[in-house]
Amino acid sequence: MSDSLKLGRSPVLTFGIFDHLDEDGRDIARQYADRLVLAEAYDRLGFFAYHVAEHHCTPHGRGPSPNLFLSSVAQRTRQLRIGPLVMLLNLYHLLRAFEEICMLDHLSGGRLEVGIGRGSLPLELGYYGISADAAPSRYEEASEALISAMKGGMLSYQGQHFELNSVPLTVKTYQRPRPPTWIATNRPESAAWAAANGANLACVGPSSAVRKVTDAFRAHREPNGEAHDQMPFLGLLRMVVIARSEIDAYSLAASAYAQWLESFKFLYELNAIPTPPHLPLTFDAAIERELCVVGTSASVRQVLLNQLEESGANYLLCQLAFGNLPLDASLCTATAIQSEIMAGTWPTMICPSGFRHQTLWQRS
Repeated sequence: MSDSLKLGRSPVLTFGIFDHLDEDGRDIARQYADRLVLAEAYDRLGFFAYHVAEHHCTPHGRGPSPNLFLSSVAQRTRQLRIGPLVMLLNLYHLLRAFEEICMLDHLSGGRLEVGIGRGSLPLELGYYGISADAAPSRYEEASEALISAMKGGMLSYQGQHFELNSVPLTVKTYQRPRPPTWIATNRPESAAWAAANGANLACVGPSSAVRKVTDAFRAHREPNGEAHDQMPFLGLLRMVVIARSEIDAYSLAASAYAQWLESFKFLYELNAIPTPPHLPLTFDAAIERELCVVGTSASVRQVLLNQLEESGANYLLCQLAFGNLPLDASLCTATAIQSEIMAGTWPTMICPSGFRHQTLWQRS
């Protein structure tokens, strides 16, 4: 293992949180309240950012308006950066998307990280009347228009899906020239575009497959030559559960993954379509394919650092709340990550009770 990843103390390795806000089997208001408790803990423990997915008409996403939920997170935290990963631009009028981005950036005091994309499941777009055929060009137009909107002034845009004539933009983002942005992809060609435009990456999959994406990013990135130039984040997503014993961690995570998987498959089964070919259909398969990392703090630490090394990632996206994991279990894992990976120390695990560079807008 290279020195840059030993003990997890190097500035090239950063830790963030990813959340589907998938159904946990309880009342939705209670789930929101628990997630806010977790957000406060992430802030206190020094995680860099909290990224929330956007899904619709499925228990896999109880946060169909991530910006609305994140506005509450912004008021409960002080340092934690926040943002959608990703904001489905096909489901917004581009002006509405721009105005929400501006509002959330101001409400958070300039802590917004914006992920934007088309959406991975055409069924969700179809419920909003967006056809799979129209989605790519509609997203392309929305992305281009958002870039123009960030410049301020009057916005004019002529396209197949959007037509704007001298629209006054009376709000702007807090961060200038714009908030940092993200692309979620497992494709080297998308990573190459992101590298050329300074966007950040979020990837999921086996480390060897993610390495192809991060290699493509580095191969196409051209540093600007300035002393403060920093490498964008190359994120690796992992579900993580840490407990006092391997058996306890496995039991907690296996039950939680089964419920998470049921939520994930909901729309596929409802519409009798096959699930994605790389989706692990059992918990053991999820471990084998490196989606889940579970165990004691010592074993998880070693596995995660090995996977980060192999993948070429410099940002670990930890999914610590999924399925029916109890709140205390997620808090325990977050605390262990902070004390034994982020800080690089090895105290006995105690479960709790109760500015960066700017980037350009992503295009897929």
